[in-house]
Order: sequence, then C-alpha cells, then structure tokens
Amino acid sequence: MSDEIRKIVGSALAEIIDAAKSGGPKAKIGLMAAGSELGSEELARGARLAQETYGNVKPVMIGPRIAGFEDLEWIETPDCEADISSTLEAALKDGRIAGAVALHFPFPLGVTTIGRVMTPGKGKAMILASTTGTSATVRGEAMLRNAIYGIATAKAMGIENPTVGILNVDTAQPVFRALTHLKEKGYPITFGASVRKDGGAVLRGNDILAGAVDVCVTDTLSGNVLMKMFSSFTTGGSYEATGWGYGPSCGEGWRNVVSIISRASGAPVIANALSYTASVVGGGLPDKVAAELAAAKRAGLEDEIAALTPKAECMEEVKAPPAEPTDDEVHGIDVLEIENAVRALWKANIYAESAMGCTGPVIKMPAKHVEKAKAILKENGYL
Repeated sequence: MSDEIRKIVGSALAEIIDAAKSGGPKAKIGLMAAGSELGSEELARGARLAQETYGNVKPVMIGPRIAGFEDLEWIETPDCEADISSTLEAALKDGRIAGAVALHFPFPLGVTTIGRVMTPGKGKAMILASTTGTSATVRGEAMLRNAIYGIATAKAMGIENPTVGILNVDTAQPVFRALTHLKEKGYPITFGASVRKDGGAVLRGNDILAGAVDVCVTDTLSGNVLMKMFSSFTTGGSYEATGWGYGPSCGEGWRNVVSIISRASGAPVIANALSYTASVVGGGLPDKVAAELAAAKRAGLEDEIAALTPKAECMEEVKAPPAEPTDDEVHGIDVLEIENAVRALWKANIYAESAMGCTGPVIKMPAKHVEKAKAILKENGYL
C-alpha cells in the first residue's frame, strides 16, 4: 500500500471514528478566515469553539493560516478578501465543504438569509425571516416569500410545525391576509399569537422580546436591525455576543447554503452560526425550500403575489359623506392601504376617518355602520 493510499484510508477512518464519538456525521462548513473587525483570531476562536462544542460540524477555515490554530482544518489562500471569497465559492462548488459561513457573499436578487436570535424575555430561540439579501423587489412579495423561507428553515432545523407571526411593519396586514388565503386553500401554515391580550398573528415589540412565535416574518432591513440589536444589546453594539448570526441563504432555485455573520460577530455567534449552518445542511434546506414553494404555489402563491404588487391606476375623486360622530373603530388594515379603504367606505356613503391607534392604523366611524363597513372592506380586499 502506497503512502498516499495509507493517508487517504487513515483520514477516512479518522472521520468515521470522529463521527461515531459525536453521535453522527459532521458537516464540513467553510468559514472565512479574515475580514472581521475583531481580528482574524476571533474567527478562528469561533471555529475552535464550534469544533469543541457541537457534534454536527467540522469547521474548515478558508484564508491565510493563523498561528496557534493548527488543530483546525484549513484551505489556505493569500491574505486577500477576493481570493478568500473565490476559494470559498470553489470549495462549495466542488464539494469540499457542504456549506459556508461568510462575512459577505454575492447573493443574486431573489436570495435572502434567515437569521436566528435568542429572545431575552423567556430565553427562547426565534427565527427572523429575513435579515440580509433580497427575496423580491416588491415589499409585499418579499415578506410573503420570507414567511415561506422561514418555515422551510425551521423545518430543516427539525421543527415540524413552526408557528408564524408577522411583525407589525408596513404591509404586515396584506401579507397576513395573503398567508391566510394560502392556508384556506391548503398550504399548511400555523399562525402563532401575540402575548398581548388581544392576541393575533401580527406581532408587536413585546412579542419578539418574548419569542412568541418560532418564525417572525419581517422585511429584510427591519430584520437586519433586529438581528444587530438582539445579538449585541449587552455589549453596546461593538461585539455581537449572542444568537446564531444572520442565517443561511434561501431562494427559489438556489442550492447553496451560505450563512452570513457580521464583521462585529464574536466567537460565540460564529460558533453558533457554524452549527446552525450544519443543522440546515443536514436537514436538506434547499429541498425544504423547494417543497414549501411548491405547496404554496398549489395554494395560489402567484395570485397572492400579484395581489400584493402595486398597480398604477388613476385615483377616482371621492368626496366624504356628511360628518357624523365616530364612536367605533375597525382594525387590521395596513397603513399603506388605510386612505384607500376610507375612500371605499365613502363611496358607499359611510362616513369614516383614518386614525392611528396603539396597535396600528384604524378606521373610525359611527358604530351603526361597522358591520356593513367590514363587509365592504372585505369585498375590496382590505380585510
């Protein structure tokens, strides 16, 4: 037996023994070894922490070798971010690594990342969908797709029936309405509930602090802000100390599992991100995304996307009916649709006013018109 063959056999046996000791196979996950604001050693410490703590991951450092971390596996490159990035992409393509954790990655339009945070209220993990990238250019479609990708990620993590809530940002109500339509037509989604007295799947700040749902759906920019706040609120912002990072990439037809961390992510977050990535690789994330999209399309996803896409139209001039005392309210209409909803009621000769309540926009009107108004608003797609 030649020395080369002995080396290959020895390496294979070592991997088998290592897997047996840890209770199962380890996914090789690449990690960029340079580019952190905290220094390259922080990245290596995160990899070592993952290697020592988690049984599902074998970190592979990609970049210039760092002295003192000979216990880690390396794919060496020059000290150049372009070389590190191209080597990481090549390692993914040729199968030397099953996934990657990167400080940046050139995701195409349509791909976004699904983060995971530790909520402080009850020490519960929660998925944020999404945190970087762009799942779609239209906000409503993006949030609808984020919900589907968040569910797929939760299922890849082993959560069979994740609860879903929508953060109360612009377009939350139309997205909730679209998801409700998909559920009515057979898409399996389980809505969570607010911890507040009035409940509901549209979430407020209290709910995300308490981790009221498994998957919190939001737009990417809001999700990015939340990720930074949850991960570094104990450190003043310069060091991300908790959570699992900005998460793995998801998109229609996208097959790579690349997770994102920040240049301010500390070793604990880096270690968690490596394990998180290994978990969704093992759970077949790209296949889970494809399956969820297929199920949503069978339930009318394309129709719901079309309904969420703004249409250019001429505004018909509508005058308000004579004013009446407004002693009741209708909730649940998105802030971007509130004025058009009021105009729809005016056309039906119902006096109404838009206002902002403590839980979001409301339409004020005489109590005697509420039931008829709700029917009109539902007929026009506002409720």
